[in-house]
Parts: sequence; C-alpha cells; structure tokens
Amino acid sequence: MTNREGVRFPTDSTSSTARAILADALRKADPVGSRAVENETSWRRNYLTHFRRAVEAGVGEASAAHSIASEGLHSAHTEMLFDDVPLGEAAASPLQQVLNTQTVQGGAEAETELSLPYRGDRLVGDALRHRLDDWVSRGVVSWSCAEAVLTVQKNPEWLRLEGDTVVVMGAGAEMGPYRALLRWGAEVVALDLPRTDVQHRVREQAEQGAGRAHLPVRIVTDSSADVGADLVRELPSVAHWLDSFDGRLVLGNYCYADGAAHVRVSMAADALAAHLTTQRPDTALAFLATPTDVFAVPAGDVARADAAYRAARVSKVLRQPLRMISGGRLLQRNYPPQADPGICDALVPQQGANYALAKRVQRWRATTARHEGSIVSLNVAPATRTRSVLKNKALAAAYAGAHRFGVEVFDPATSNTLMAALLVHDLRAGVPAQPEPWQDEAIGAAHGGLWTTPYHPRSALGLAAMLGLGGLRS
Repeated sequence: MTNREGVRFPTDSTSSTARAILADALRKADPVGSRAVENETSWRRNYLTHFRRAVEAGVGEASAAHSIASEGLHSAHTEMLFDDVPLGEAAASPLQQVLNTQTVQGGAEAETELSLPYRGDRLVGDALRHRLDDWVSRGVVSWSCAEAVLTVQKNPEWLRLEGDTVVVMGAGAEMGPYRALLRWGAEVVALDLPRTDVQHRVREQAEQGAGRAHLPVRIVTDSSADVGADLVRELPSVAHWLDSFDGRLVLGNYCYADGAAHVRVSMAADALAAHLTTQRPDTALAFLATPTDVFAVPAGDVARADAAYRAARVSKVLRQPLRMISGGRLLQRNYPPQADPGICDALVPQQGANYALAKRVQRWRATTARHEGSIVSLNVAPATRTRSVLKNKALAAAYAGAHRFGVEVFDPATSNTLMAALLVHDLRAGVPAQPEPWQDEAIGAAHGGLWTTPYHPRSALGLAAMLGLGGLRS
C-alpha cells in the first residue's frame, strides 16, 4: 500500500483554498462577487451567501454559467495538489503500484422488470406508476423525473446497460447505484477503499447480484491480495488501470467523506474524469446532486410553493409571531411571487463549506463536460436517511420533522434504486440539451419537495428539528 499523501490542499487552511477557487470561478462572470469572496473575513459563517451568488451569477446567460464552471475547475486543479505537483498533472505521475483486476460474477438471475423498494414493499407495474403520480402531485419529484422512470419501466431491456461498463466510485456508498446495477445484470467496476469492512460489503453484493463486478487488486504476496484502491492516494494507478478496460466507460462519482476529506476525494474523482474524457472521449459521466444546495428552479415549482404558502392556514396563526420573535429568520417565503426562475437555497450550515465545495465541483464538471459534448447524467437526489446524515443529531431531527413542511425524506434503498433508474434513462434515452445549464440541472430532479415547500428551507430547519425530536425519541 502506498504511503503517498495524494490529493491535498496547498496549506493547512481549507477555507483559504475554497475562497480562492470560488473567487476565481466568479472573476470573469461576476467581478463584484469575486471581490466579495476575496474580502470575506468570516468564511465559515458566510460561505452560504457566496455559493448562492455563484449560482445566481450564471442564471440568464449561459456563457456566464459556463465561465463560472470552467474557471472554477481550472482554479481547483491549480490550487489543489497531488503530493507536490498540481492536481492537473496527477494522472501522468509515476506509478507506485500497478493494479490488477479481480472479477466477481453474481449468481442470481437478472431482474427483467423495474421495481422500486418503498416502505417495506417493492413497487412494480401499476403500483410504481401510482407512486410516481403521487409524488408528482405532491411536488416531491418533477414530472420529468417520473417520465424518465416510466420510460425505463417500458424498456426493461435497458436495465443491463449492455455494452457499457459503469465505474462506481464509492461502490460501498448508500446512495450509489452499485447494488441496483448488479441486480439488473450490468457490468460494473467497483472502486472503494481497501478496507476489510468496505470490501466485504462490495464483494457480498456482487455475489448476490446478477452482473459482473471488477475490483482493483494488488498482489501482496504470492498467496494473498489486497482488494480496493484509495483514489486520493492512488489516483495515477487507478487512471492507468481504468485505461485497460474495453468499451465505453461510465464514470460515476458517488464518493463521500467527512469534512476536508470530501473535497480531496471529490477532486481526485474530478481529475480522473478530466483524464478519461480526454483519453477516451466517449466516456460518460454520472453524478448525484445533493438537494441541500442552491438551484435555480422552474416557474412551475415557484408557483406551487407560492400556492402552498398562501394555503397554509394553520401556519398563518404562528407565522407572524414566530417571525417577530426570530427577527424575521423563521418561516420566510421560499421565493418571491412569480419568480422565473426561483432560487431554492437549501444549503445547510451543519454540512459545512467543504461539503458545499465538493458538491459544487461536481456540478461544474457536469456543466463543462456537457458543453464540450460528453454524455452527462446529473440528477438531483432526494434528502435521504443515510448513515452520514443520521449521525448528525440536528440533521436527523430536521429530517424526522421535514414532512410537516411538505418534504419527503427517502430511505436509502428507495433513493439509490430511483437514481439508478434515472442513470439508465440518461444513458439510453438521453437528455435533451437545454438553453441554460440551470435548466439542465432541473431536468429529472427528485428534490423530495425542497423546491416546492412554501418556506425557505433554512428558515424552517430549526422548527422541523424541534418537531422531529419527538419522533427520534419514540
């Protein structure tokens, strides 16, 4: 195992690096916003405002959005390092380890009908269609999301993704498509850390599935092997290994880590994406966008949220007193009436600036790659009860009370299967290019209701947590 540090920040201050990247991203499209980032003296407190501005500055002018994305990526690859070289040069760094392939063939029969696990049931046929109709009617998912899933349901032969090899970075992640793809009989490359617990789960799911999983392996002795790869530290070896696979690769980023480590792994994945799309132009990219971010949303979602705000009779009794007591911070309207588009700002302070940067880099890559002609699948995923969320008590409580504000929080099995179906749709049916990048991001969104809730998400977060505490204790 290598002792390389791998992808790293240039200094001990992650905040200064994040500020530099965001300032560079805005410099051409929004010079005033760029200077505001550079002059920010309380980054960890006020970063939310600047990440919102980096979305707003790209709305209404596609060239501005493309500039923000490309300049942000260029800065990130210049600022971040791989050992002592710029990240952009990492894939060409000398190899310390050559990875081999271990293949696991699943023993099950491939599923030939799309099914969705939901609250203890497995929805197929009419039951799945009725659930999608219900979600659309309640504003939980967009119609384009439901339509995409219905299209996959009508074309079950797509589920195998015949001819594609899906590289799942973060194969052990709860939100990734790894397990669903294997159930459907797909060809998958499973990338995750060389930890015994992680690799046991990855192998077990491969054996229980119907597809084939290819795992990176290094020979330790003549009779033993070390399975898995650390993308942050072994980026050149992983790039070299993936170059050996035939056919079209679909590079999916489902990695997660806490704090600054999330930026490091996200940047390692981005460097890999840049390398593969250059060396193998037919490579497709896949991402899950977090719902707790800033998005421009269509006028139809704004109208639904506005109608819900006006119809919330029970809340009207408490709304004014609560807003007075809180200095106007509680139960703010989600959007100005008739905004087109509206800006849904669902950034959560508890997740931190590093999380915001890691996820924004993924959106920038999706925007840039799509503009350059690559196939890109980026879909907004619903809020989900993953282990990483539930270990934060404040977020766990807020999720438990979110239904009081029209937001449905999903179980991991529902989310990852739903998002895997959207990935299949995007790879087989394609996603029509939209006039602006924000519209590309809005297609197929399964936002869980955050885009259509009557209240600005952060202004309801504390109340949702208070209402959810009882449910957590019971």
